[in-house]
Amino acid sequence: MASTETKADRSDLAGLEAGLDALDAVQVHRTPVRQVLLQKALPPLTAIALVIVVWQGLVWAKVTDESKLPGPGLVWDSVSELWLQGTLLEVVWTSVSRGLLGFLLALAIGTPLGLLVARVKFVRAAIGPLLSGLQSLPSVAWVPPAVIWLGLNNSMMYAVILLGAVPSIANGLVAGVDQISPLYLRAGRTLGATGLRGAWHIVMPAALPGYLAGLKQGWAFSWRSLMAAEIIASSPELGLGLGQLLENGRSNFDMPGVFLAILLILFVGIAIDLLIFSPLERRVLRGRGLLVKS
Repeated sequence: MASTETKADRSDLAGLEAGLDALDAVQVHRTPVRQVLLQKALPPLTAIALVIVVWQGLVWAKVTDESKLPGPGLVWDSVSELWLQGTLLEVVWTSVSRGLLGFLLALAIGTPLGLLVARVKFVRAAIGPLLSGLQSLPSVAWVPPAVIWLGLNNSMMYAVILLGAVPSIANGLVAGVDQISPLYLRAGRTLGATGLRGAWHIVMPAALPGYLAGLKQGWAFSWRSLMAAEIIASSPELGLGLGQLLENGRSNFDMPGVFLAILLILFVGIAIDLLIFSPLERRVLRGRGLLVKS
């Protein structure tokens, strides 16, 4: 009979279906710890070691006076001194807490502002160019007027952070919304996802990659704005942060202290990116099928 299905045919069909399922499935496996260390920890550690070697080599070569280019050992002595005084973690936390709180405030303001600019044509035409201009304005320019308006206090610090970070977050979200396929928006409206519901369920998830890039840039602006404010508007009432530590080193011509402050500022920026933004980015990419290895 022509319609008779043999056992071999059924076996071939089952094998074909299994192969198609295997192609569709995202292969996720746990990477061995040793491989993770080799791929992610070894390269940056090697780069750091190379920088220290070159740095020490320049000191030994006496390319300039040691008072201008201190060796790694002198900078380490400054670290030990602050640690023994019990102020190292306090200095770092003073700046990190200000930066994170200022960034969260900028997030709360920049997100709805970005949605408004992206979705309302009149608002985009009115303040879209202003946001782009503010994003290109150096954050240090806001410090003098903020000091005059608010005085030497934490409110001044947060005002400078907001003026530096809000435009970046808003523009990042606008860029993400502009990259959404119109088909998604029409499908959402067809299903009844309009207004706030559409923004939450359709617009924000679809704009997430651009929005995340805006958040990373917003944090960078927050941190840079805070450092500019702490360097210029240093005061005992504000406590000792990393910016004040850097300015104190300059005032006292303490180059090991200056290098220490620079390295701590750099370390905090890298740590925040590795601990917060990189995991978020991997999660977004993995959720969209663009990152198949864990």
